[in-house]
Amino acid sequence: MIFAIESSCDDSSVALMDIDTLELKYHRKISQEAEHSIYGGVVPELASRLHTEALPALLEGVKPYFNQIKAVAVTNTPGLSVSLLPGISMAKAVALALNVPLIGVNHLIGHIYSLFLQSQMSFGFGVLLVSGGHTMVLDISDSGVISVLAATSDDSFGESFDKAAKMLGFGYPGGVFIQNSALKCEDKDKFKFTVPLLHDKRLEYSFSGLKNQVRLACESTKAKNGTISDQDASCISYAFEQAACAHIIDKLSRVFKQRGWRRFGVVGGASANLNLRSQIKTLCKSHDCELLLTPLEFCSDNAAMIARAGIDSFKNGKFSDIFSLDVKPRSSIDGLYI
Repeated sequence: MIFAIESSCDDSSVALMDIDTLELKYHRKISQEAEHSIYGGVVPELASRLHTEALPALLEGVKPYFNQIKAVAVTNTPGLSVSLLPGISMAKAVALALNVPLIGVNHLIGHIYSLFLQSQMSFGFGVLLVSGGHTMVLDISDSGVISVLAATSDDSFGESFDKAAKMLGFGYPGGVFIQNSALKCEDKDKFKFTVPLLHDKRLEYSFSGLKNQVRLACESTKAKNGTISDQDASCISYAFEQAACAHIIDKLSRVFKQRGWRRFGVVGGASANLNLRSQIKTLCKSHDCELLLTPLEFCSDNAAMIARAGIDSFKNGKFSDIFSLDVKPRSSIDGLYI
C-alpha cells in the first residue's frame, strides 16, 4: 500500500491505498472548520498547531498496516508553509522508521488525480481547478504535460465565496452557506451583479470586483433598512453565485472553442458547487465532451488523492530525497509532467 498525508491548509488527512487494485483501504480526515469559523477564515498558526495534534492521532489507525506500506506520499507544495511542515515531518519519520521511499506530491496534481481514484490515469483532457486558493483552467496533453490556459489575477473562486459569506455574516467555509442561502431567494431580480471581465478578450479570471459588489450591496441594504434581512442575504447570495459561475463559464466557453476537448474534468473544493457543476455539464454537452467529476466527498483536500498520485509516482520510480524534501508554499504546475 501507499500511505499518504495531506495537510496543505486546514484539513488533516491520511489514507492507505492498494498499489495494484487502487482500493482505498483506509481514509480519515479531521477538519478544522469549527476552529477557523470564529475568525471567518484560516488562521495559519492555528492550523499548524491543530495539524500537530491531529496527525499523530490519525496515524494510530494506520499502525496495523505498517508492514504493508511500500512508500509514503505527502503533500509538500503548494500550501501554507506552517501547515505543510507537520505533514512532511510525520511523513519523513514514518518513511525512516519503516525504511520505505518518500514521495513528495504537488497538491494541485493530487486534485487532478481525484478524477481517477479508482481508475488508471489516461492523458488528453481539460481540467477546471477551483478551490479556496486556486482558480485555473488546465490542459493535460496526450503526453501528460500540464499547461495553464487561464488563471485568476486576484481572488480565487472559492476565496470569493468565503469573503462574500463573511460580509453576509455566514460561517466558514462560505461555499455551502452561500449555495444554501441562494436557494431561498424569492426575488431573483432584486440584486444584479456585473459579470467580471465579460467583454474582455483575455483568458483571465478576477473576483475582486465581484466581491466589492457584494460589499456595496450589503452597505446599501444596511443603510436603507438598518440591517440585512435573511431574505436580502439570500438574494445577495443568489446574485453573487450567479455572477461568479457565469464568470467561470464565460472564459471556459472561449477555451472550449479553442481546444476541442473530448473529456473535461472539474476538481477542487469549490467544484462541489452544484450550480457550477450544472452549468459545466451543459457546456460539455453542447461540445459533445465527456464530463469527469470528482465524487463530492473527495472534492475538498484529502489524502486519498495524494495516495492515488503517489501510486503512479511509485510505479514510475519518482521518489524524493528524504533529507532534502522541503516545504514549497508556492509553485507552478505549468509545464510539469503528471
